This record gives sequence, structure tokens and C-alpha cells, in this order.
Amino acid sequence: MITFETAVWIWIAIAIITFSYLVFSGVRAPYGRHSSKSWGPMIANKWGWFLMELPAFLICPLLAIIGPVQLDLVSWIAVGLWSVHYFNRVFLFPFKIKTKGKKMPWFIVISAMLFNGVNGFLNGYFFGFIGTASQSVLSMNVIIGILVFFGGMYINTKTDRLLIALRKKQAGYQIPRGWLFKYISCPNHFGEIVEWIGFAILAWNLPALSFAIWTFCNLVPRALNHHNWYQEHFLDYPKRKAVMPYLF
Repeated sequence: MITFETAVWIWIAIAIITFSYLVFSGVRAPYGRHSSKSWGPMIANKWGWFLMELPAFLICPLLAIIGPVQLDLVSWIAVGLWSVHYFNRVFLFPFKIKTKGKKMPWFIVISAMLFNGVNGFLNGYFFGFIGTASQSVLSMNVIIGILVFFGGMYINTKTDRLLIALRKKQAGYQIPRGWLFKYISCPNHFGEIVEWIGFAILAWNLPALSFAIWTFCNLVPRALNHHNWYQEHFLDYPKRKAVMPYLF
């Protein structure tokens, strides 16, 4: 029988394989500007985002709370940060985006629900049913992890606000400028990657690490797709990287 730890390592291996496929195949996942009816029946963007993120919001905290392991303060902080992030992604972000009339395929929504459900299960099950040695809130990894998490969240949410404001000014896609857009095309994806790296440093367990790896493997190809799309549609697109400043 496969152990929990083995299952997490398999999940990490799937992330790396998925990353390699998305980067080298040239396939563009049909989110936002890449959305296509060829992927099947569609759903309104805001409700698609709501449903996609909902499993992670529900499953991880629920398992952490109902499990037999008594959570220490650090685990409560980790679960709390998880909940704050997904509260924004489920109940705030989808209803702020200015994508009236835009849709995404149900296939993507269901796939993302399964993906978020697995990540929510692995992290929630670890907190509630396996646990780890109790950590001090003053441990170096806890302090660094919290700071990195909030730094990534700030970048992510500020970028979302800037992009939403840009859509208010003028219909259609425009070139985002200023702030971190001077260096990369997708600061929102960069911020989310940083966020979950911070979470992994804070939680200091394998499921948290697996989610940080999955976030990188999922968002980097999407950022590269967005970057290439900008270059294809704007002849005056500035010279910048896709998602990692000075790197790629």
C-alpha cells in the first residue's frame, strides 16, 4: 500500500512532468485571453474562478480541524494564512475582475477543482492527521516564512488591483506598465509563487513543499504564455522577462 509520503512524492513528480509538457509542447491552457470554445462547454469567468478555488478553501481547514492531531500555534497560523489566501480567491477576486461576457471551459474548471482538492487534502490531512514536531513561533523558518508569504500576497493582490483598474480605463487588453511590470509581464503569478514558497518555509513539511513546487510548475508556463501573447499582439511591447525578474 502506498504511504502518504510516497503519494506526495508522486504528486511532486506529476508536477514536474506537467511543467515539462506545458513548457516544451507549446500548449496554452485556455484561461482568460487563451480561452477557446474548442475545449467544450463554457461557464462565466467569475463563477469558474469561484468553483475552481472553492475545494482548497474548504478541504484543507476542515481536515486540519477535524483531525485527531492537536494543532500547535504555528500550524494554526499556516492554516489561517491558507484560509486568508483562498477566501480572497473564492469570495473577492472573482467578483472584482472586469471580464463581463468572458467565459472559460468547464473542462478547465473541473480539472482545477480536482487539482485544488488534492492540494487541499494533502496539506489538510498532514496538519490534522499526521502533524509534526511542535515549532516555536519565534523559529527562524516561521518568521521568514510569514514575511515571505505576506510579501508574495502583497505583490499578487496589488498586481490584481492594477490589472483590474487598467481594464476599467479602457476595454480590451493593454500593456501594463510601471511597478514590477518594468521587469516582468506577470507580477501576479510571481507574487503567488513567492507566497507559497513562504508557506512551505513556514509549515516546513512535504505537502507544503509539494504545493510550492506545483504553484511554480503551474504558473510559470501560464506566465510564459501570457508573455508570448503580449509580444505577438503588441509590436511596441517593452523588453522584460515573463515571471522571474532578470531570469525568465
